[in-house]
Amino acid sequence: MFEISPEIKALSKKVEAEALPIFAEIDRISEKNTEKVLSAFHKYRVSETFFAGTTGYGYDDKGRDTLDLIYAEIFKAEKALVRTGFVSGTHAITAALFSALRPGDILMSATGLPYDTLQGVIGITGNYPGSLKYYGIEYRQVDLAADGNPDYAAIEAAASDKSIKAVEIQRSRGYSERRAFSVAEIGRICEIVRRVNPGAAIIVDNCYGEFVEETEPTEVGADIVVGSLIKNPGGGLAPTGGYIAGKAELVEAASMRLTAPGIGGECGCTLGHNRALYQGLFMAPHTVAQALKTAVFCSMLMGMMGYETHPAPDAKRSDIVQTIKFRDPELLKRFCRGIQQGAPIDSYLTPEPWGMPGYDCEVIMAAGAFIQGASIELSADGPMRPPYIAFLQGGLTYESGKLGVMRAAELLREA
Repeated sequence: MFEISPEIKALSKKVEAEALPIFAEIDRISEKNTEKVLSAFHKYRVSETFFAGTTGYGYDDKGRDTLDLIYAEIFKAEKALVRTGFVSGTHAITAALFSALRPGDILMSATGLPYDTLQGVIGITGNYPGSLKYYGIEYRQVDLAADGNPDYAAIEAAASDKSIKAVEIQRSRGYSERRAFSVAEIGRICEIVRRVNPGAAIIVDNCYGEFVEETEPTEVGADIVVGSLIKNPGGGLAPTGGYIAGKAELVEAASMRLTAPGIGGECGCTLGHNRALYQGLFMAPHTVAQALKTAVFCSMLMGMMGYETHPAPDAKRSDIVQTIKFRDPELLKRFCRGIQQGAPIDSYLTPEPWGMPGYDCEVIMAAGAFIQGASIELSADGPMRPPYIAFLQGGLTYESGKLGVMRAAELLREA
């Protein structure tokens, strides 16, 4: 086991004493969301028989189809599609975008430039066959206001163009310095778009945001929300996959993009993964709370060490992401290496920057996870470009997350 200096231990004790009221609020929200999930399980009479896997086409998979109903119930949606066939959140978001857009339509982002991997999907970067641009779909965006908030006046002016058929909202920050947007703020965007352009579909990239607040974007006007199962809603147990929840016609259209027109969600065998998907969803509110406590601990500890952090420890959070600004590539590397050393898997490896697909610069990533790339497990990554920000997320247990952050702090102290 790695050594932690008395100095870091002393700071950590101070952090935990000051964080108690913040942790209490996180636990309160976790209990509310657990009640919501448990109620859905009871409503649809979940039983052991739902965990049996199907093969081949996967027709009449009772466990799969009931999980769709449970997700729809939790997200207050007409319909949901929960599938291991989605290879990532980006894949699920792509299916959702194509559900609402046709050649000649216009997609508008209401929250500035979308996350890096979505830029290739849209056609902002690269010249990929099959991107929205390839099909003649135009892209526009409304940049954030100077203070980093949504520019509501600009959104209203831009969205009033009836040629805009879909409006995309990114809840989390991605690899940017802007903050995550709350469900209330997303609701205000939805209200504006609905008023000036009732025919536009409102699609929310919900990655990293599920169960952080008591409500979800579909409860405040979003037509469809999308996310990854190896983030919040998978609870650290889902082996892969994504979900789409919202209006029935859009979810149905997205299912045709996932498989094939005329097949949609009727096919898709589960190969014995249903148990992990159900159990992961059941654990998700608690697991998200553990990740949030880890983020608060990190924000407070790094702040005491003189680093700029966002969100602040006591800030209202809308996703599980915590950023630490280092302004130095070597410090960013040290932090990520410390997180790797605190991981349960591959702790002996040393992260190095590399050219990840879908990014315009090298990225360093610490991710010693049971599920490859699962960012509900403790991980830290960042693009190797100024101002050299680490993006921390996850922590299956607060205790292990705290130890990982303490190890990263120790490496920074030694710099």
